[in-house]
Parts: sequence; C-alpha cells; structure tokens
Amino acid sequence: MANTSSAKKATRKIARRAAINKNRRSRVRTFVRKVEEALASGDKAAAAAAFQAAQPELMRAATKGVLHSNTASRKVSRLAQRVKALSA
Repeated sequence: MANTSSAKKATRKIARRAAINKNRRSRVRTFVRKVEEALASGDKAAAAAAFQAAQPELMRAATKGVLHSNTASRKVSRLAQRVKALSA
C-alpha cells in the first residue's frame, strides 16, 4: 500500500486513467463488433455504415494511446478489405 501522499495521488491518477482507457477499449470493441455482425449478415449498406463509424473510433484510440497506431491501422485495413469484398 502507498505510504507517501505523492504515491497515494499517483495511485488515484493511475486508477482514473485505467478506467478511461478501459472505456475507450470497450467502445472500440463495440464498434468493431457492429462491423463484424453486419459483415456476417451480408448487409452491404449496414457494413459500410458501421465501418464508417468504427474507423474514427479506432484512430482516436490510437491517438490517445489505448492502441498502438500500427494496430489500429491494421484493424482498419482488414475491416475495409472485408467490407470491399462484400460489396464486390
């Protein structure tokens, strides 16, 4: 357990950041899941709309440091590829 006041404050800050990061990660997963579900159902319009919503969310997570930028780019690229294949 933290003894000094600065260590106690650091613990509070870490907990607050962890909660924010957890929320952001959860949002990203939700948006990606919506794209996956639209792809599974075969609905082109819904998949495209869900992808358009998911892309900025992934990039925002990368900007905020929740995801690595390469990871976010890879996920966007792979989802875009699948959405394009569905419409082709």
